[in-house]
Amino acid sequence: MRIAQIAPLHESVPPKFYGGTERVVSWLTEELVRRGHEVTLFASGDSQTQARLIPFREQALRLDKNAIDTVAPHILMVEKAFQMADQFDLIHGHIDYYPYALARRHPEVAFVATLHGRLDIPELQPLYDEFKDIPVISISNAQRIPLPQARWVGTVYHGLPLDLHPFYAETGDYLAFLGRVSPEKGLDTAIEIATQAGMPLKVSIKIDPVDRQYYESYIYPMIRDNPNVELIGEISEREKSELLGKAYAVLFPIRWPEPFGLVMIESMACGTPVIATRFGSVPEVMVDGETGFIVNSVAEAVEAVAKVGSLSRQRVRQVFEERYSVTRMVDTYEVIYQQLVAERQAAQVQEVTAA
Repeated sequence: MRIAQIAPLHESVPPKFYGGTERVVSWLTEELVRRGHEVTLFASGDSQTQARLIPFREQALRLDKNAIDTVAPHILMVEKAFQMADQFDLIHGHIDYYPYALARRHPEVAFVATLHGRLDIPELQPLYDEFKDIPVISISNAQRIPLPQARWVGTVYHGLPLDLHPFYAETGDYLAFLGRVSPEKGLDTAIEIATQAGMPLKVSIKIDPVDRQYYESYIYPMIRDNPNVELIGEISEREKSELLGKAYAVLFPIRWPEPFGLVMIESMACGTPVIATRFGSVPEVMVDGETGFIVNSVAEAVEAVAKVGSLSRQRVRQVFEERYSVTRMVDTYEVIYQQLVAERQAAQVQEVTAA
């Protein structure tokens, strides 16, 4: 199958440091190539792939200090992708709704979009009322709830290469937090949990410009005045394995409708239990009492820390292998691709017959 993948330009594919969507696009792209598909990746020029790379910009937007308008490069990339539509059987977008208008006007190619972000946004309601014909994929069933009118064609949970993160059999002596610094990610709650539990907390964070003031005025004083908290900053994939794998548990105290939460399955790949709050996809991704604990408050999280030692790290890894491998992810995507391409071909035959 001839497949185009349209990746966000904010990070390279795969990202040099922090980056969820671009990392998933990389795993998907490389596995599709391995399976013999003819894959074209539209991404930043500093991306690395076995697919044919159509580069846009020399450097990912977040690492380019001169980048001002982040929308314009994405619009241009979408235009170029659809100018090449006759070269593909299917175009798979990972940049939200930017391709929808062009997808509707290019019936010669099948199109699908995976939605990677939050959907409980008022402005999306009229947009999906209009584009209810565009096939879209969710990354959890919970993610779909705000947009029942969208044309959902499947839910595909993220998957990782089984050898990406090694299994760590030994239990560590610290708690870990990995993620963006923003109110919804709950770093302040993680600090409170670790403090009350009496355990060290290692923190690896990404600070976006929009969150800089929040970090400096609220989070940094909590870290600066707490000798129990070690700030690491952004880390590489290898460093991530060590941080997560050697942790006693990973804290995921979100307070927003998380569409998936990649760090949960990255932790599970290492065999490390996760303590997560009951929002968004968490009850779907976690197996409560096996891969960690789902909690509703700081007090429950502190209690969960005390119970982590009763969990089997081997079982945590086993659940990861059963549910979140890149093989399973791409198996599911392939089925959806085949259905949409067959649907497009049948529509074209019908149009020719009617003419």
